[in-house]
Amino acid sequence: MSELLNTTQPAVWSDHPHRMVRAPCGGTTTASFDHVYHRVALFGGIYNNYWALEAVIADAVSRGADLLLCLGDMGGFGPSPERIVPLLQRAGVPSIAGNYDQSLAQGLEDCGCGYTDPADNYYAQISYAHTFSNTPVEHRAWLGSLPQQARVQVGEHSVHCCHGSPRRTNEFLWETATSDALLERFLHDCDADVLAFTHTGIKWQRRLRAAGREALAVNVGVIGRPENDGTTGVWYTMIDGNDGLDVQFIGIEYDHELLAAEMVAERLPEEFVQTTLTGWWTTCLEILPAKERLRGRY
Repeated sequence: MSELLNTTQPAVWSDHPHRMVRAPCGGTTTASFDHVYHRVALFGGIYNNYWALEAVIADAVSRGADLLLCLGDMGGFGPSPERIVPLLQRAGVPSIAGNYDQSLAQGLEDCGCGYTDPADNYYAQISYAHTFSNTPVEHRAWLGSLPQQARVQVGEHSVHCCHGSPRRTNEFLWETATSDALLERFLHDCDADVLAFTHTGIKWQRRLRAAGREALAVNVGVIGRPENDGTTGVWYTMIDGNDGLDVQFIGIEYDHELLAAEMVAERLPEEFVQTTLTGWWTTCLEILPAKERLRGRY
């Protein structure tokens, strides 16, 4: 059973009937939607990419999504951090907090991304410093009001949403390095049919069994930067519960050249610009498991 909490509801969340509970998996503050949805769009890792966020919202609405939910990390990597929160609020998109959002809200010295290699942390710190200095105080306060996780009913299926994992916001759940046993334990502890998460920047899904029933783990991808596959588009996930359970990864093209020009204008690293223009990661590579690293150029 989830423990009910008495907490202040942040803007946008107050427009969606829900209860704040203490989730059994990890004990984190979790927003549990009261409504049953049928077609839910999930995305994470906006990374200040205003242009991709606009495109994803428009595309999800055009496909009949009755809920859009962001799984955290509004800032980082891209330009113009001040644009993201107002767009989410205008579009009525509820969000949970990623590690970036928690660090910004608390005024921490780094993004809490979970990197261990000095090269990864070097570029992460440049990105975080730029985002922190350009994120208005009122936006940081809003980020601090977000729940840590969310539960949503999609048709007959319960979906538990987190940023990294149910037990740690900045945990990396890589496709090639995450065991079935761990995912099944998360699903069992969360009493969910689907576990949805992000943080790694690379989408994937896996069919499983948990508590004697079919279950699914889904990394919903990120929309802030390409997937290290040599293409410039980004990805979000649509979960459809109208007839069973269908999960679709949806690719989105946006004006990445305009984004790159704005990155140059704000003097962000050339490495970030090249990733945007080529689709290949040039930074934060050391965290990648060997098989994921081999898929990229560098």
